[in-house]
Order: sequence, then structure tokens, then C-alpha cells
Amino acid sequence: MSKYKVCVYAISKNEEAFVDRWVDAVNEADLIVVLDTGSTDNTVEKLKNRGVIVHEEEIIPWRFDVARNKALDFVPDDVDICVSNDLDEVFERGWRDKLENAWEKENTRAKYWFAWEHDVRGNIVKKFSMEKIHLRHGFKWKHPVHEVLEYFGENRDNSVFIDTIILHHYPNNEKSRAQYLPLLELSIKENPSDDRGMFWLGREYCYEEQYDKCISTLKKYLNMPTAIWDEERSGAMRFISKAYLAKGVKNEAKSWLFRAAAQCFYVREPWLEIAKFGYVEGDWELVFFATGKGLEIKTNRNSYLVSNEAWSYVLNDLGAIACFHLGMYDKAVKHAKIACEIEPENERLKNNKDIILEKIKEESAYAQL
Repeated sequence: MSKYKVCVYAISKNEEAFVDRWVDAVNEADLIVVLDTGSTDNTVEKLKNRGVIVHEEEIIPWRFDVARNKALDFVPDDVDICVSNDLDEVFERGWRDKLENAWEKENTRAKYWFAWEHDVRGNIVKKFSMEKIHLRHGFKWKHPVHEVLEYFGENRDNSVFIDTIILHHYPNNEKSRAQYLPLLELSIKENPSDDRGMFWLGREYCYEEQYDKCISTLKKYLNMPTAIWDEERSGAMRFISKAYLAKGVKNEAKSWLFRAAAQCFYVREPWLEIAKFGYVEGDWELVFFATGKGLEIKTNRNSYLVSNEAWSYVLNDLGAIACFHLGMYDKAVKHAKIACEIEPENERLKNNKDIILEKIKEESAYAQL
């Protein structure tokens, strides 16, 4: 017999392609509630046919927090634990038992792994913790976009991390991101002291190629007294560098990359960006230095800021190229072999390794003359 009454709730709009997969994954809950915000396809019909309780209401003007709060309002008051997730997300089977076994009466919410990205074989290549499981009462969603759960209950907020629960993300890449920028601008207008929102806004300006706004916004973020997370500050500096590079201001771009590395020396991402900068400039000493520093870091911190590229073959590939140009052929071939082991089907990597091996053979023959 279950210890808790569990409800999954979500918002939807034109998600018919995902309905069956999603319901199959969340049907371990006692009930499933969805607020549909204006589907023009068969989403609503398909959800109802699968036993989902569906409410329909358009949100004008659109805000994610308003939509999620309205969906939460439709969850019955006698529910103990609410599970918020989207229709393009899939829990691994058995999540309900894992939740009940870990949840204690003093808990207010739960963290778990969110598999953000997968490779072509379906393996997880990027994951970070998510926290959208919570008590029925004492929570509300806040911010127009990149919304978060805000706790206002009487007892102390107490989260449990259940590392055996994994939620997989399989996004619909055809959906537009056009609404994100104006919603982020609105979010900062409403919450000017929100450092995370300021970072996301600056990052979005970079994505939208509004580089001057990116630079000014992220510099404002870096001056905020609450912006203290080293990894995110380093990320802001890398986006500033990218914006300067796009504007053709190479000295500033390089300077901000080194600031990013100094800010957070224990992540690979700034070293990768420095190595890539050196590669474009043909500065092989810089590439050699940066790839070496990056490869010294062995721990993936699994934050949302982690770059898959930093944990792929790329650092070894760049290291091999740099060592080759610097005449360090033995080191070059070691990097090249590791790169090929990581990406065995990459023909360019194989060709580079063969070129290095041939160079070593030539050098050996020359030495014997």
C-alpha cells in the first residue's frame, strides 16, 4: 500500500506526438492532471483517452509561472506529493517507489537527476539535478520564464536528493524560442535583484546575437552582490568573451577567457575556450597550455553549465594538433590515440593520428642516418 498520494501535473500545448510516451512514464502516480493552454492538434483528446484529467485555459499574456500555478491549482488538496514535469520528459520506470522510499515526513521537496541531452545511441551526455517534486501546499511558481518553485510554507524548507530517480529530456526542437527573450526581459523588470535571471538574460542576448546588450547585462550580473557561484560567474565571462569575439575585439575576448579560468579553475569549459581561441590564432603554445590544464580536471560537476564538448575528444584533439606543431610528436600521438578511443568513427581523427605516426617514423629514420 502506498504511503503517499502522488499526483503528476503538467502544462501542454500541441504535444500529441508525446502523449503516449509521457503517460506510460508517469502512470505510476495516483492521478495525472494537465492544463492545456490552447492546443490545436489532438493533444487534449489523446490525454483524456489515456485517463488524464485535462483542464483547458489559454494564458494571455503568456507566462510560464502563471500557467504552472494554474495547473497546480487543479491538483486536489488531499494530494501529498506533486510531481511537475513536461510532456517531452520521461521518467525511468520505478520512480514512484524510489520517491516513496526516500521521502520522509519532514521533506518539502525532492531533487533528482535530469538527463538534459543524449547522444545518438541514447546515452546520457549531460545531466544535472532537478527539483520539481514538492508538497502539495506551500509552493508557487515564480518568474515568467525559467520559472522556479518558491516555498512559503510554515516549516523549514527541506529537500531530499534521490539520485536513483532519472528524468530524461527529449525536446521538440521544432518549437520556437522567440518568446524567451521578451519573457526574460520582463522577468528582470519584475525582479531586478535576481542574479540568475540576469545571467539568463545576458546569455539569451548572446544567443540572439545582441552582443552589446549581452556584454552590458552580464557585466551588471557580475557586479551583483548575490552573484557568488563561481561556475556561473565563469560562464558569464565566457559569454562576454564570445560577444567581444563576435564584435572583432580579440584582446577583450582573450582577456575575459583568462578571467573565466581564474574565476573557476576547477571546470574544463574556460580552458577549452582558451584552447579553441589559440587554435584559431595559430598560437600553439597557448593551445598546448590550455589543453593540458583542461585535461588535468577529471571531475565533471554535472551542473547545467557543463559543456559536452569539454568532456568529449576535443581537448585531446587540440592537444595533439598543438604538440604536432610544436614538434612534440610522442605527446601528439598519445593525445591523438585518446581522441580516437573517445570518437572511434571519426575519420579526421584517424587521419591525424596516421599523419603523426608517419612523422614519428620519418624522424626516427632521419635520426638513424
